[in-house]
Amino acid sequence: AGLTVSFVATPIEHIKARLQVQYDASTKIYNGPIDCALKLYRNNGIFGLWKGLAETLLFRSWFAVFWASYDIYSTWLRKLKINEGAVNFFAGGFGATTFWCFAFPFDVVKNRMMTQPDTKPPRFSNMISCARHLYQTEGYSGFYRGFTPCLLRSFPTNASALFAFETTMRFLKSAPAIPTPKETVMSLMRILRSFPVMGAIAIF
Repeated sequence: AGLTVSFVATPIEHIKARLQVQYDASTKIYNGPIDCALKLYRNNGIFGLWKGLAETLLFRSWFAVFWASYDIYSTWLRKLKINEGAVNFFAGGFGATTFWCFAFPFDVVKNRMMTQPDTKPPRFSNMISCARHLYQTEGYSGFYRGFTPCLLRSFPTNASALFAFETTMRFLKSAPAIPTPKETVMSLMRILRSFPVMGAIAIF
């Protein structure tokens, strides 16, 4: 599923990354997401919007770790005999934390590839050359630049999302089954047939 989403998410994440690195209003290149998309298309063609697709595919493959760890944490937390909603909340938060511990360096490389200047030849020819440059200039810490703010955002966000999702699923499973069209028609016919009987009772 993550690999499939990458084809849709890459242009959106590419545009977002370009806009986020515009720190100075006096030197900004793009005036918004639409302007950014149009300029990327003019400079690099339609495939320019999908710059960083390979890096996005690799990054999103780590979502398997998120769902696997969510399931493991849920199993552990249920042994504590706590409320199921609390299980969903904390398992979602801990699962997101585990995911980002592994996936964050790949996200950093992805964003570096997406936001590199449109020069020919490009500064980084592929993700390996980007990662090598990052290590040589910033060391291992460069791969985790911005990691703490990411965790502060991801834990409550994913904890709340999984709590809401699982709670909604439990509600839908416990809700009465929706009648089929045939069952609806039969119910209406039974009601219509009962009208003469109810009329006779009302007369008496």
